[in-house]
This record gives sequence, C-alpha cells and structure tokens, in this order.
Amino acid sequence: MKVITLAFLSVCCFSAAAQPVLETGSQKPMPETWIDATTHHTLVRLTNKPGNNASFYFHNNPFVGNKMVFYSTDSINGRQLYTVDLNTRKIDQVTHQSSPMNGEILSAKGHNAYYQIKDSVFVTNIDSKETKLVYVFPADFKASIATVNANETLLAGYRSSDAEREIYRLNPEKHDYFNKIYEARLPRTLFVIDINGKQLKPIFNDSAWLNHVQFSSTDPNLLMFCHEGPWHKVDRIWTIDVRDANKGKVQLMHKRTMENEIAGHEWFSSDGKTIWFDQQLPRGTNFYVGGVNVKTGEEKKYKLDRNEWSVHFTTSPDQKLFAGDGGDPGQVAKAFDGMYIYLFTPEGDHFKATKLVNMKHHNYKLEPNVHFSPDGKWIIFRANFEGQSEVYAVEINGQ
Repeated sequence: MKVITLAFLSVCCFSAAAQPVLETGSQKPMPETWIDATTHHTLVRLTNKPGNNASFYFHNNPFVGNKMVFYSTDSINGRQLYTVDLNTRKIDQVTHQSSPMNGEILSAKGHNAYYQIKDSVFVTNIDSKETKLVYVFPADFKASIATVNANETLLAGYRSSDAEREIYRLNPEKHDYFNKIYEARLPRTLFVIDINGKQLKPIFNDSAWLNHVQFSSTDPNLLMFCHEGPWHKVDRIWTIDVRDANKGKVQLMHKRTMENEIAGHEWFSSDGKTIWFDQQLPRGTNFYVGGVNVKTGEEKKYKLDRNEWSVHFTTSPDQKLFAGDGGDPGQVAKAFDGMYIYLFTPEGDHFKATKLVNMKHHNYKLEPNVHFSPDGKWIIFRANFEGQSEVYAVEINGQ
C-alpha cells in the first residue's frame, strides 16, 4: 500500500502554535484545524464544502492512493461521490448522477467506485471520471450489490423478497423493522456478478437474514456474511468460498459459548488472515474485541472497559493498533463516559485506551465509523457536532 500523510498540517498555513485549543463541538462552526481541549490531539475537518458529508461505513475501504472517497449531499448536485486529497484537502467531484445512488464499494486495484441506481450497477473511475454500465438486474431478481473482491473480478450482494421490502416500507425506523425482519425468516440469496463476463450467479440461499456482506481484503474467493438479527440470538459470522458455491458450503467463524453472548460488527484485517468482531460475554456485561483466524479457527480476544466499548472498531494498516468510535449512554454498554474517539494499544489480553476526541457534542444517531489513514498516523471519522455531517481526521500523536 502506498504510504501517504496528511501533510497539509506541515505544508500549509497551520502550525501547532497557531492552532486554537477548543472543546470539540463547543462552537459552530469549528475552525478548520484545532486542538481538542480534553485530549490535546489535533483535529482537521477534511470536507470543506457545502452540504452533508459522510465517510464510508467502518468496514468499507474508502482510500485510493492519497485520496479518500466520500459521499456529499447538497442542494445543487444532490448525493454524489467525491474525493478529498489527504495531502492538500482538495475536493473533487467523481459522479454526476441525476438519480439516487447507493453503494460504498471501492476497488483500490483499479481505482474504481461501484454503485447502484435502481436495477443498474455502474462503475466510475476515480481518476478519469469515466462511467460505465456494469450490469442490469433481471426484473425477477431485485437485489443489491455490497462488495468487490480483492482482484476486482467479482461483485457480491444479496437478494431480498418483496415481503421483506414491505416490512421496511411499513416500519422505516430500525427499532421497528429489526425484530420483524428477523422473526419473519424470509428467503435471502447471496450472489456474485462476474464484472468482465457480465453474469450473475446465485451462490447461497437461506431463510436467515443474510447481511453485512464483505469480500476478504486479500482472498478474491472468500466472502463473509452474517446472520442478522438480535445479536444475542444469532451465531452471526459466516464465510463461503465462492468457488464452492454450488455445494452450498458455509463455515461458521465463531460459535457463541454462553447464553446472551454477542459477536458482531465483524471486519477483515488488512492481510485477510483474521476476522475481528465486537464480543460481549454476555451482552452488556463484559466487553472484548475478538478475533478468529480464517484458516485455523484459532481465537483471541482483548478486554476493554465499559466506557471504552465502541459502536464500531477497526485495525490499523500494520495491525498493531485498534480504534473505536465510542458510544452514548443509551447504547448496549450503558457507558456513563464513553463518548470519545479511542485509540487502543494491545497489552497482553487487554487494550490500553487513549482518548483522541471528546464527542460529547456529537449525536450518536450518526455513527462515527472510524478508519485509520493509510499511513496509520490519523483516524478519520464522521460527526455532526457542527450541526451538519462532516468528515474529520484526528492525529494519533498528541501535543
């Protein structure tokens, strides 16, 4: 991976001495760069454009070279994909679509962004901005793409039923539809699309709620998915080798060991060898980040305190560090002081936590979704403490 830096802090007009020390979110707007008064770490707003700006979901790679891809929605262009150069903060519009588009699917190999408009899948090259039609779903196969594999030969996603879509329509809020879809046990199908051959191939069918579909970061044939639902009721994390799809072979990656154990919000390590996940033994009581070796099934886990539990966790490119986006008191950990962006350093069987950003002015209805920058020196996240959604970077090394 090409090493990049957020070099604008040293090459532009900002210096450590000139940056104001402020409580994050205490004023609207915040300056473009400041030092968090609580943590003494430097923050930079990456998305300096009108509208609501949102970084990708935590397990979707947003980086191509020295650029980060993000969504922005404004009154002129609607919702489009953009890039921000992590060295200069220059923003460039990638797509110019007139219809609503969905998808956070980026191939670092080909510098291509894949997304879906209604029944059609498109690809836009990040560098040239050239857009091509990839695939049109048949009328009797309404489905959504979710991920691209490591060598950019396959897309994968899921097909849901009309009955499931009706549950969403009648119950638009997550707290209303979540249990209803889980309990309905409606059919779902996993599929792949051959990008070059323009062919769709169903690979697995189940009456479980198949979700969170991710290709391995390195193995182009390994697809991970989950059995969605109340986490304390499901053995959630599964994989399938797409070459064995006709045999319907799937592998459970973590079997729950006690009543009300949960394991979820899973993601692949950068080398593809480990699947990491939020683990609670049992739910809401003891908190860990767990990991399972994809080939051997060997497991490990790191303990963290209640306040350090996070909605999402992630790993650094060199896999030496972890990060989390914290949580508010209304979430599963019931943390009374958990609203921070965290850096975690493994020490034996537990994490040493460092607070990077005080998030007390952030509304956690918008999930921050942390990412390490490709050089491992910054953590990038989204937040709404300025009112609208913006994307920020916090420097791991403090003052």
